[in-house]
Amino acid sequence: MTTTIEEIAKILIERGLTIATTESCTGGLLSSKFTDVSGSSAFVHLNLITYANEAKQKMLGVRKETLENYGAVSEECSYEMASGLQKLTNADICISTTGIAGPTGGSAEKPVGLMYSTICTKDKAVTFEVKFHPEIARIEMKELFVQAVLDKLYKFLNN
Repeated sequence: MTTTIEEIAKILIERGLTIATTESCTGGLLSSKFTDVSGSSAFVHLNLITYANEAKQKMLGVRKETLENYGAVSEECSYEMASGLQKLTNADICISTTGIAGPTGGSAEKPVGLMYSTICTKDKAVTFEVKFHPEIARIEMKELFVQAVLDKLYKFLNN
């Protein structure tokens, strides 16, 4: 299933929901997709690019222990990013992305093509993992990461 940003925007507008994003591996591409939609000011609340660990800690309250014990590319960090953003913004839906877009930087445990994302509301949070082939070009990898988030968000909104 390939969800379009317009499908999600329609749902957000119809339901009067706001959204905020905090991105690492996608570098603002997700927030750019949202703001590509005419009328996005009705639902886009705040978008951050928290690429550095220091930004994750200072802006979102990601714990130093989380980064030391699990790393920035982890379910734990993704969750803390999204829940920290929810506390910061009080947006209806907060989304984080953290991963390795490559072509360098991966390891056997955390290969290039690995991403964690969390979709968080005041009441619940869902963290998911995706893995794409490590030889995919960086720009295409970021697009795949964003599409995975959009697909998951669409399902989240319709459950």
